[in-house]
Amino acid sequence: MKQIWISKNGPPEVLRLQEMPDPIPRSGEVRLRVQAAGVCYADVAGRLGIYADAPRTPYVPGYEVAGVIDVIGQGVPNLKEGDTAVALTRFGGYSDVVCVPYKQVYKRLEWMTPEDGAALPVNYLMAYQMLMVMGSLHPEDKVLIHSVAGGVGLAALDICRIIGAETFGTASPEKHDFLRERGLDHPIDYRNRDYERVVNDLTAGKGVQIILDRLGGKNWLKNYRLLMPTGRLIFFGVSAMENGKKRSRWQMLKTKLQVPIYTPFKLMDDNKGVLGINLGQMWDHAELQRDWMQQIVAWYDEALFRPHIDRVFRLDDAAAAHLYLQERKNLGKVLLKP
Repeated sequence: MKQIWISKNGPPEVLRLQEMPDPIPRSGEVRLRVQAAGVCYADVAGRLGIYADAPRTPYVPGYEVAGVIDVIGQGVPNLKEGDTAVALTRFGGYSDVVCVPYKQVYKRLEWMTPEDGAALPVNYLMAYQMLMVMGSLHPEDKVLIHSVAGGVGLAALDICRIIGAETFGTASPEKHDFLRERGLDHPIDYRNRDYERVVNDLTAGKGVQIILDRLGGKNWLKNYRLLMPTGRLIFFGVSAMENGKKRSRWQMLKTKLQVPIYTPFKLMDDNKGVLGINLGQMWDHAELQRDWMQQIVAWYDEALFRPHIDRVFRLDDAAAAHLYLQERKNLGKVLLKP
């Protein structure tokens, strides 16, 4: 099999293609011939050395794949050789063959492309957990989505549109027309305008019910101020720790020093909630994710959404895929294809 390894922490050039023997599934696992693999921001953060859940280098990154099952391990129910599937991988997804615990594998609809399948597990499960499970999203809620043009951002926008929420989203101005067509109500040019002032102007100072924040740093306090009473601020990343192609210890320290303290007394007085999610810490709760994925697939089956695939890179061009994502050029999902 062919795999992409992170040889050491650093710029995209540290990614290396290696050939290894095909793995044999253990008890409770299935083996997939990968047709498409997702590229996530967590992969970039892991390569930079700023993602705490990543293993020590060298390792194979990758959290999600779509493919065809070709070998079944012992003790695997309801799956068979030849089934098309999507799967969450606890690293190792940048491969043309992977072995995965069956509890992290979902059958793929016959009319779902491998590209669409590989775009679902991470982005849509994260968005669903934030909005539907922890955010208690309701029709007509006002939702601010940061980095709305990214994979998680577009997944969140799709869910908000399905439920009927009013959406605000930060993105560079050249992406606004696409986002309006995708259903975003209020695109915000974060480069040239203060999004806190814009949201306050659009809501007459009332704020919003839900904010999805992958920024961190000084934005933690700005977003908290934008919550109306009963509002929920949900963290799913800290891109403020990133500074260029390499890890910056000063940038990491600076961001950590900006962490605010939300005391129980303040939260009670403000009637606000602060929540956080990390899909990489949900491996022991596959039964929860299965219920979420069933709803996501049902929406897909009803043609209520389709993930937007921006670019598909060859597996051996993973460094270019990382650079593309890190430079924030993407509109939606970036994939690798063996």
